[in-house]
Amino acid sequence: MNIALIGATGNIGSKILAEALSRGHSVTAIVRNTDALPTHERLSARKGDVGDEAALSTTLSGHEAVISSLPFSAFDPDRLLSAIKSSGVKRYIAVGGAGSLDLKPGLRLVDSDEFPAEWKNEARKGADYLTRLRRERDLDWTFISPSIMIEPGKRTGTFRLGGDSVLFAADGSSRISQEDYAIALIDELEHPAHIRQRFTVGY
Repeated sequence: MNIALIGATGNIGSKILAEALSRGHSVTAIVRNTDALPTHERLSARKGDVGDEAALSTTLSGHEAVISSLPFSAFDPDRLLSAIKSSGVKRYIAVGGAGSLDLKPGLRLVDSDEFPAEWKNEARKGADYLTRLRRERDLDWTFISPSIMIEPGKRTGTFRLGGDSVLFAADGSSRISQEDYAIALIDELEHPAHIRQRFTVGY
């Protein structure tokens, strides 16, 4: 598959890039600093500004899918979605946040007393973006939320999928490695099961 990946050098974006390439996909990595990208025969580097709607649309055109792995405070939702739609690409997968997940019925994680204050602004922007996507009918979008803790770790291939609620393990933890998150995302890309839906992944 020919994929456009926005934010391919970030913590999670770099894992998605590695996973996609390992499965034989071709990737156009759209980043600010192309020097930070690895060299690969199926990787094309494109320097791009997500705020430049016209240029981004041109870069995205011709791909089979777009993946974005960006801080929610780094882009304007309407402009990004407009660029994707005008490019003609229908399939879009967004790296989501955990803050919009339900901790319990009626209480989102970001609104709980335990949620770190310094992360609330970014998490609420992520929740707002999910709300915006849920009104979107022109794209076959998917929003993938990680568990509460997502850190570099092992690529195990063993994890669970959930819906709109935080996934907790038997020991009470809620976590996923960046490597296993990338597996779940590329699995969804290859075998779509959550079109116009959010899902989450955890151990």
